[in-house]
Amino acid sequence: MGTLGHKKVIVIIPAYNEEEKIATVIKEVKPNVDEVVLVDDGSDDRTAELAQKQEVIVLRHLFNRGQGAALETGNQYALKQGADIIVHFDADGQFLAGEIKNIIKPIENGEAEVVLGSRFMGKKSNIPWLKKNIIFPLARKVNRLMGINLTDPQSGFRAFSRRVNEQLRIGQDGSAHCSEILNKIFYYKFTVKEISITVIYKDFGQSFFRGKGRGMGGIRIVKDLILAKLIN
Repeated sequence: MGTLGHKKVIVIIPAYNEEEKIATVIKEVKPNVDEVVLVDDGSDDRTAELAQKQEVIVLRHLFNRGQGAALETGNQYALKQGADIIVHFDADGQFLAGEIKNIIKPIENGEAEVVLGSRFMGKKSNIPWLKKNIIFPLARKVNRLMGINLTDPQSGFRAFSRRVNEQLRIGQDGSAHCSEILNKIFYYKFTVKEISITVIYKDFGQSFFRGKGRGMGGIRIVKDLILAKLIN
């Protein structure tokens, strides 16, 4: 556990074929947390190798299992390392590492147990047309059916207290983990706060039929969202 007056913050970065950005992302994240854990989800490029050169913890899946599985692997490791706060942060450079302090502050101050980053609370994000007009509206509808009403239904930038992570288990390996996490957060009645974040979208990963990086094209997100609703 963290020392008296200090909460140990561990950030989990799930990554799949992110060799172009991973070194930069890790360098930017490291000064903002106590420990960085990179979960390489079966990459067939140099993602794991380049992460190891940055002297962070690297956990590896033998094959690509999906972002949900990578996050769960990281969560369990962080708990064993005594994390008081666990942060989820994407590997593709879309998030700003400097905003980690904003995400963890409500937990440090005892204002919330879960903090979710939102692209729809004031800060400008160049959200691709497909996500803005199809994927996110569908995700909001699925979440509302589960009794969840948030501004951002699919944010990967989030933070949890230790108590939350001890109860939260991610069972959805694919992109439906976002809806699963929200469903469990509200089921267990954890205190939740949304924080405005900046998201910088790249030219890749937005295809409806396929996606680079974590391999989550729009069609897969839609499929997993529907599956998550059927399961829950």
